[in-house]
Amino acid sequence: MGLDAFFAIDLVIVFLYFALIIVVGLKFGRKEDNLSDFSLGGRSMPWPAVLASIIAAETSAATFLGTPGEGFKLVNYTYLQILIGTVIGRVIVAFVFIKPFFDHNVYSIYEYLELRFGRKTRLLASAVFLITRVLASGARLYVSAIILAVGFALVSGTQLSAGQQLSVYLSAIVVITLITAMYTSSGGIKAVVWTDCIQATVMLGGAIGAIVVLMNIMPEGTASVHDFYRHTPMPVFISGTTDNADLWQNIKAVLGSEYTIWAALIGSTFTTLATHGTDQDMVQRMLTATDYKKSRLSLVLSGLADLPIGFIFLTIGILIHLFYSQQPDGGLPQKNSEVFAYFILTKMPVGLRGLLVAGIFATAMGSLSAALNALATSATRDFSKEQSVTQARKLTYLFAFLMIAVAGGTAYFVIEHPDSRIIPIVLTIFGYTYGSLLGVFLLGLLTKRGNDTGNCIAMVAGALVVACLPQIAFPWRIMLGSLVTLVIGSLFSPQGASIK
Repeated sequence: MGLDAFFAIDLVIVFLYFALIIVVGLKFGRKEDNLSDFSLGGRSMPWPAVLASIIAAETSAATFLGTPGEGFKLVNYTYLQILIGTVIGRVIVAFVFIKPFFDHNVYSIYEYLELRFGRKTRLLASAVFLITRVLASGARLYVSAIILAVGFALVSGTQLSAGQQLSVYLSAIVVITLITAMYTSSGGIKAVVWTDCIQATVMLGGAIGAIVVLMNIMPEGTASVHDFYRHTPMPVFISGTTDNADLWQNIKAVLGSEYTIWAALIGSTFTTLATHGTDQDMVQRMLTATDYKKSRLSLVLSGLADLPIGFIFLTIGILIHLFYSQQPDGGLPQKNSEVFAYFILTKMPVGLRGLLVAGIFATAMGSLSAALNALATSATRDFSKEQSVTQARKLTYLFAFLMIAVAGGTAYFVIEHPDSRIIPIVLTIFGYTYGSLLGVFLLGLLTKRGNDTGNCIAMVAGALVVACLPQIAFPWRIMLGSLVTLVIGSLFSPQGASIK
């Protein structure tokens, strides 16, 4: 393959994309002179832009490469059933969580917890978010460098050593993170939302283009695709239970399974409640809408959009599996997460290949910029005495460097464990802590119980219970942690700060 792996026109497209994102992002830097504008955009963002921003933030590079990897490995649509819970969870968040945040005009959603319970609950919840978000976003950030690692291997014509792979990963991670931090710190949440609109367009356009190319380059033609889908069982709904097992065995089987209808309806719903209702990263962009009704609309529509988006990326992985089963390739990477990147670099036509490479960077930068802005906002509002844009910008770069360290560690782990699957890694990080976060928010929003000290005890207990049961699959961890936190927290009588 050699130097043919990259064409000048592809590089031009990628550089033009970076230039466009930087220009759009920096355009807002002249306008962000107070923390309200930096964090909330003056609550002036149109709901379609908020919708695109939510889609871009949750469709990370892990989704862009990891979801096709799931389709390639599993050769079915079982991952898609998990998305059912994301719709249910978003509807609940839209009608239970969003209005109180607007009513109390919070910048950091953890301010609500101080109004409801007291300062200790707010600080602990914010600290949980800060730590978890750095770890999860850092893990996702590593994925954006996969395309360059595969590209270097193709250009050199040899398999890169572990040290060479790590060097490529780190170089790409540093460049992407610093560029993103630059426009995020300058333009604030407005830069995040408007660049997310560009990134969502690039990402979806590239993915659809990949399906069109795959359908047209199948060695046996499109008839082979139709025949494959007609004769290959591809279950979508899996119960995870068996007829010859007793009730307890079936319960254990379901709780230990990642993709079942029960995980989709229950586990995924709790996960979405946590990621879209108690995560400053996601909620902050919802708070930029003009009112809570527009915010609700954006959130619910983003859940409905996830279904076709998930279908598109799983279809890419399944079609790649079919393509290489008809035309074996000895250079196919061992890591499932690298298969789509390999296909892009070796089979996609000039121009579209550049668009897809830009799409990978787009998904990485979209989720990264939102995370950096949310982290800086929460750290400034919840922990800093200096409530200023200058402080928020300094913290943006601090969190950027922390994410670089986490992404580098993730890259090292995956290099040493090539069979690792990206999506479970990212969701596992959330699973150990976000249950406690969700539990304390549910306590505040749905009950009149709980107090500052009791909440801290309940949150620690929720995290410990999940940590002591590692055999439970990731879709169930947040549910378990939140229920433990909610039950223990409700045992304590209310006292101190309280709002209706």
